[in-house]
Amino acid sequence: PSFPVPQGYTNEEYFRELCMKGFRERYVNPPESYLERLEYEIGVISRMGYVNYYLIVWDFINYAKSNDIMVGPGRGSAAGSIVSYCLHITNIDPIRYQLLFERFLNPERISMPDIDIDFCVERRQEVIDYVGQKYGAEKVVQIVTFGTLQAKGVIRDVARVMDLPYAFADSIAKMIPNELNITLQLALEKNPEFRKLYEEDEYLTEAR
Repeated sequence: PSFPVPQGYTNEEYFRELCMKGFRERYVNPPESYLERLEYEIGVISRMGYVNYYLIVWDFINYAKSNDIMVGPGRGSAAGSIVSYCLHITNIDPIRYQLLFERFLNPERISMPDIDIDFCVERRQEVIDYVGQKYGAEKVVQIVTFGTLQAKGVIRDVARVMDLPYAFADSIAKMIPNELNITLQLALEKNPEFRKLYEEDEYLTEAR
């Protein structure tokens, strides 16, 4: 989505104005090298087409802070950006801590920028709702990472949840053949001893 800038501005002009305003708020009588760093980052962000991305992130963080929704100080590679610091996206001075902008955005290694932001769990939905209402629900999506457990690991984990003895779980896990991408179903087919235990043991009957 495109960030709706005030009338009379282009997105790049408004982005630059916010950066300069934040720069004056963050630093008092800074050395010239600080401004040079800011100009460099603004140039890279503009050339790589991420001005709107920065404006949108700045916007919903600003919304959260304006409505007393707790926001984390910033983490991950975005903390290496002085633009992030000047826009109050992060509260970590990258120059003071010698953090590298190139870990976040590098014109020689094209990759999508990723700004990690933590909101208070009790009110984070308000921020999500704000973004959906402002930019359109069809342009907002939440992501999730799915993790999978390998066959031996899942046996040990389920046994732990059921409070079964570790030795018992370990003896069952060792019945799983040491094969790449082995599943419980395949293990039942390959190991008759495991199949017999699976069908007859009271704990395994409960677990399944």
